Amino acid sequence: MRNSAWGWHPIGNLCAKIGSGATPRGGATVYREEGVAFIRSQNVYNGHFAYEGLARIDEKAADKLRNVTVEPGDILLNITGDSVARSCLVPNDILPARVNQHVAIIRPEPSRINSRFLSYFMVSPFMQKTMLSLSGAGGTRKAITKDMIERFLAPLPPVQVQSEIADILSAYDDLIENNRRRIALLEEAARLLYREWFVHFRFPGHEHVPITDGLPEGWDIHHLSDLCNPKDGIQTGPFGSQLHQSDYTETGVPVVMPRDLKGFRIENDGIARIPEELADKLGRHRMEVGDTVYGRRGDIGRRAFIGRRQDGFFCGTGCLRIRPISSLIDPRYLFDTLGTPQVAGFIANQAKGSTMPNLSAGALKKVPIPCAPIRLQKLYVEAVEPQFELMETLVEQNQKLAQARDLLLPRLMSGEIAV
Repeated sequence: MRNSAWGWHPIGNLCAKIGSGATPRGGATVYREEGVAFIRSQNVYNGHFAYEGLARIDEKAADKLRNVTVEPGDILLNITGDSVARSCLVPNDILPARVNQHVAIIRPEPSRINSRFLSYFMVSPFMQKTMLSLSGAGGTRKAITKDMIERFLAPLPPVQVQSEIADILSAYDDLIENNRRRIALLEEAARLLYREWFVHFRFPGHEHVPITDGLPEGWDIHHLSDLCNPKDGIQTGPFGSQLHQSDYTETGVPVVMPRDLKGFRIENDGIARIPEELADKLGRHRMEVGDTVYGRRGDIGRRAFIGRRQDGFFCGTGCLRIRPISSLIDPRYLFDTLGTPQVAGFIANQAKGSTMPNLSAGALKKVPIPCAPIRLQKLYVEAVEPQFELMETLVEQNQKLAQARDLLLPRLMSGEIAV
């Protein structure tokens, strides 16, 4: 990629602003249901902004952080932690916004470099490899400094050529975004059906079922442990002594960490991997169709359902694996029930830790699960399974589109392919 005939220039010379965000006083206590968007590293993915979990702060807190205001055309870059180097353009529909200290604002100078062009360059394999290699140098916590960002070199074709390159790459992203919208609509349809049947109790035949003690007749509440294999139905990932940093490889079995749980599915972009032999050796941590993988550190509530495409994935150290007995409770029904406000709130309250919430397997065993009759559970799953299958197909399409875009990107950036 460095063979470009266009010349390379320090990013610091091409931008009007480069700087990290800040944390409002009071920490998470200042977050509100409504208000000014407050961007955190969990919202920033390579080439994609994740709206899930977007925090809000009130006008007073936002005014104190006005020096870290995000503007149209700004590029967001995660500069610390496990998500370091992830980058995307800020979406205009959340502005005005602020960023926290784990995210940097890169504001290109329009007369010198196109924002979309620079944003694509930041997520190119070349830059990702460069940033990841530098972020781990000289310390235990991954970090990218302002000085590093300013000294990174970027190719500089004429601005018109930059715009044309960005247009070509954007065509792929537009298709990806359309698929994301379809996925969101399918997810919402499934959520509404679950809520109608199992929260409002308007399931087929509900007119003839009396309500007793707040539940329809024939429904029960069981502890999660009663619905799972007593030996290993609820299990944490391997200890650090079993899986070392040196064990990770470029290829192999995907290892699911909390950071990979996004939008209630596993995000494969940047997922860690281990050799097949090691995964087999630690086989009790490999997951099967119908399992739920649950993040037990940080933002409690992140989870994903293991379908046929994720069969054999490995449960990482920061996660829990839940394996229900399907004759007692349908795995998909259980997955959706874990996300209801009552159940999710109970689980969050079980997490311990002053600096970072941490959830144990023992704490999950106590979770009360409302169980509809298994016949009704199966009827629900039959109704929503085609929607989830279509979602998985759209996710696969997006992965292929992203791969095609990523293969094309360095060739366009280097000038190997003329525009």
